[in-house]
Amino acid sequence: MNTLDFYHFWQQGDAVTHGVAIILLVMSLLSWTTIVSKSLQMLALSKSAAYSRQRFWQASSLAEGVNGFGRAGFNPFRSLAVEGDALLKHPHKFASTLGGHVDLSDWLVRGLSNVLDTNNSRLQSGLGILASIGSTAPFIGLLGTVWGIFHALQTISAIGQPDISQVAGPVGEALIMTAFGLFVAIPSVLGYNAIQRRNKVIHLAMNRFAHDLHAYLLTGARVEATGAAWQKDDTVAENVPRRAVERSA
Repeated sequence: MNTLDFYHFWQQGDAVTHGVAIILLVMSLLSWTTIVSKSLQMLALSKSAAYSRQRFWQASSLAEGVNGFGRAGFNPFRSLAVEGDALLKHPHKFASTLGGHVDLSDWLVRGLSNVLDTNNSRLQSGLGILASIGSTAPFIGLLGTVWGIFHALQTISAIGQPDISQVAGPVGEALIMTAFGLFVAIPSVLGYNAIQRRNKVIHLAMNRFAHDLHAYLLTGARVEATGAAWQKDDTVAENVPRRAVERSA
């Protein structure tokens, strides 16, 4: 009697089927490691986003607000506040330097936009792994199935006149590789979509915080009225220069 299980399939398989199974196992481990690590990162950033909307602006000074973010791990909101404070201390106001000819608003926009770009790149890290695994794992599993069926048919043909019970076992075992490929791919695709949606929420929160921070660094007061307009734009750099042109007109 033929036993239909993965262990028997592994014993009967060759180097190709073993290699495909090992590749799928490594891809599964990479996928779940990325999903767990990115989920923990999103949880921490959600807390920082809530802090940036509420408690940060209740601090008595910028330094106190920055310290409230903490120092552990990647924090795009803290990096924006630190960079904004550093930009004000830069000696760009002196006429003897090239930076002295740059408007303060434009100088802040450039610096904060660079931080936003860097933070967005870090938020996207790991998603390429999930996308690649989700799109290739089913085909790798299918390759293992096709090769397994081919290998099984070669073995069965040597018997002479096999019956259906002798065919069903090896072919059914080969189909395990397709199921394994889907088992690896489905969590990767779902994890990619969930993390991507959460990244968009964090991205909007960073843009809002960068706008408020820019207004504070220029005027010393948080501007609320134009916050909705900043949510529609993708970066800080597209907004402030437009207001500068309007003032000069």
